[in-house]
Formats: sequence, C-alpha cells, structure tokens
Amino acid sequence: MKLVLLSGGSGKRLWPLSNDARSKQFLKVLNDENGNKVSMVQRVWNQLKDTGLVGDSIIATSKGQVDMIYNQLGADIPIVIEPERRDTFPAIALASIYLYSIEECDLDEIVVVLPVDPFVDNHFFRKIKEMEKMLLESDAQLALLGVTPTFPSEKYGYIVPKEIINNDYFVVDSFKEKPNSEMAKELINNNALWNCGVFAFKLSYIVDLIQESNFTLDYESLVKEYSGLPKNSFDYEVVEKADHIIALPYDGYWKDLGTWNTLTEEMATSIMGKGIISESTVNSHIINELDIPITLLGLNNVVVAASPDGILVTDKETSPKIKEYVGSLNDRPMYEERRWGWYRVLEYVKYEEGNEILTKRIGITAGKNLSYHVHYKRSEVWTIVKGEGIFVLNDNLQHVRSGEVLHIPLSSKHALKAITDMEIIEVQTGSELIEEDVIRLLTHWDDIIEINKVNQ
Repeated sequence: MKLVLLSGGSGKRLWPLSNDARSKQFLKVLNDENGNKVSMVQRVWNQLKDTGLVGDSIIATSKGQVDMIYNQLGADIPIVIEPERRDTFPAIALASIYLYSIEECDLDEIVVVLPVDPFVDNHFFRKIKEMEKMLLESDAQLALLGVTPTFPSEKYGYIVPKEIINNDYFVVDSFKEKPNSEMAKELINNNALWNCGVFAFKLSYIVDLIQESNFTLDYESLVKEYSGLPKNSFDYEVVEKADHIIALPYDGYWKDLGTWNTLTEEMATSIMGKGIISESTVNSHIINELDIPITLLGLNNVVVAASPDGILVTDKETSPKIKEYVGSLNDRPMYEERRWGWYRVLEYVKYEEGNEILTKRIGITAGKNLSYHVHYKRSEVWTIVKGEGIFVLNDNLQHVRSGEVLHIPLSSKHALKAITDMEIIEVQTGSELIEEDVIRLLTHWDDIIEINKVNQ
C-alpha cells in the first residue's frame, strides 16, 4: 500500500500567519509530546513514523511549498511537484503516474490519498491500513474513510450509506455537501459519516482513467502535459462517476484545524509571542510573530494574530469568514521558510522615479547554503549580524563573520554557506525586485566549490 499526502492550500483561512508560501499545515502552533512547537505536517509525518507508514508515503505539492516541506521534514522526503496548481484530480493523477512510471509499482498496488494535515490520533492511521483489505474484499472501485459525527455540523460533507455490509464498512449511496442543521441530524440518524477527504483505489483504476483520456503514462511527459489535465476536484472527476464505492467508519478523534476558532482550541497556550491578556478575559488568544507586544483587555472569545503580512482582530465565531475579506490580497509573502533557513521582509519602498528598495532579515542554518545565483535588475548589500560562513563572489571564496559588510554588484554571481547559524540584513536596490530576477546557477555546495576550483 502507498500513501499520497496532498499538500496544497492558498493560505487565506489562517491569514495573516498563513500565505501562498506558508499554508496552514506549516504553522508551528501545536505542541508535540515533549512540548516542542510543531506544525501540522510535522505532527502527521511523526504519526506516520509511529504507525510504520512513513516508508510508503509521498507528498504531492506545488513548487511554492517544496522548500517549506524540506525545511520542516528534511531534504530526503519523497515529493511529487505539480508544475502549477490545478485542484486535487490533477495532483492525484500526477502522483499516481509517478508511482507507476518512476517507482514502478504494480497496477494492483493499493493507493490511499489523504490531506497532509488531519488533526487525529494514531488510530486514524491504523484505520487507513484496513482500507486495503476492505477494498479488495468488497471489489469496490473506491474506498473512503469517513468520520463518525459527534454533532450535526453544517461545515462538513456527509457520506450517505446505501447498505451496511457489517461493522467494518458500508456501500455508499450518495454524498451531501454541507447540509443545514436539521438535514445533518437526519443524516446522522441514517448512519452517515463526515467526509474527511481520504480515498483508496487500485493504481490500475486511476491509470486506466488517465489512459482512456489519452494522456501519457510516462511521468516526465505528464509533467509537461499537466496544464491539459482537467482542473477539477477528485470528488467531481472520479468519485461522483464511480459505480461502486464503500466507506469505512472511523470513530476516533478528528478535527479540521482550518480556521482560527478550531486551531486555537488545540493550542497549548493562549499567548504565542509577545503579548499580555488581562486576567478577566475569557477564551481569547494572541498569536504574535512581530517584535512588538500586543495587549488584550476585556475582549472575550477573540483571536488577535499578527505577522509581517498583517494584523487580524476577530471574534472566534466570525473568524472562518476571513477568506472572504483577504482573498483578493495578492501582496508578496513577508515571511517564508526555505530549505536553507528563513527570511522576513523588514521594509519595502518604491520611489516615484521607479527605484525600489527591499530590506530583509535572513537566517541561514548551520551547514546550509544559499544557491550560487545572479541578479540582473538589482544590487545587494549584506551586513552579517550573526555567525560565520564562506562567501563566494564571482568565483572567489572568502571567510566572513559577524560585523562584515558585503557588496554584491549587479550581474555578480554569489553564494553563502553558514558554518554556524547565521543572520544577515540584506538591502536590495534596483528597478524591479521580483523573484524572477533570481537566476540560480548551482544549488549544492559541493558543486559550487567544484566549479570555483575549475575557474581558479
């Protein structure tokens, strides 16, 4: 059995901490068993290790999240990278062809697809292991995992049973998406389950669908044809068209931590970062990534969240509506984690004459390095404020340390490796400060050193 974990999201429901580069699954707001701050994806990956599933798992994600995954889980994590965001069906199709074409999995291999960030106990993953047996036993096209409802929620979709075979699974009759409270009560009385987005199928089932649609079964070729795949959800493109679907009930703990009101319920503390909440205040939270303190007095049931991207003050009940108000914001992310560390934008100014200045604080983890790259529309000045490392400028290597100022002229090739944890203040000056002006020449430090030896 193979697991495909879908890592997507536009980062709007937990604004301002989440953004297009740092979706909700990467926010380090949960505690592990040792009290360390972890993200949802780190928590799930550790659960896969605990249940013996991690060796059969891959993550399907977009290009913008690759660095974040490597930063939080390690550089050896198997990843299938979508060339562009196109919804869940194309992502699952590409991952399936990766398993078939690259990993050479048998067509009878069972594939389970699930979100990368469910908030569950380990029993959830043990239940996933049962999906293989039930799918084969029932000869169904698809097996779903559904959560036994604990209350008549209007937020979730429901899986409606046709025929209950035994206590292990039932045949699916239909689906009901986000019903009103009265309908939800009726569905629960009829043994319906919450749909938690977990599917299982034989690899041959999806491979056949892709082949019937005249798409290639070669992974590298499908990457090039990716924009032609239907931009639809897996539910719409596959599940709703299947004739024989079964569902397994899961009666353990499950929660979607996709909004501030649900996320704060699982936080171990009411204050993260600099903040003060008055003693009389009830059920309120501060999540602060800024270096300035926040004080909260006399406001019950609210969330105050602050990051370089913005500040949110919301009643918890209203917080799920945040996407409606910030969905049109397309500002560049002000904080990102990368495979080499992190950066935070401190200030951005664009003058009337067109010149732009961008100031960043950059952290580079010991042993990691920035790529060997070049810019054609900007120059940079780096002030090293912490640590020591090796700096490369136009094939010349030098040892650098805290207190030094490095000037990087336009069109100069440059890289930096941290010997100890480093921080630098970077000031960019140019006509157009955009990510497309980063031309990466080499990524791995050994390759950078080798090319510089050749050029000496």
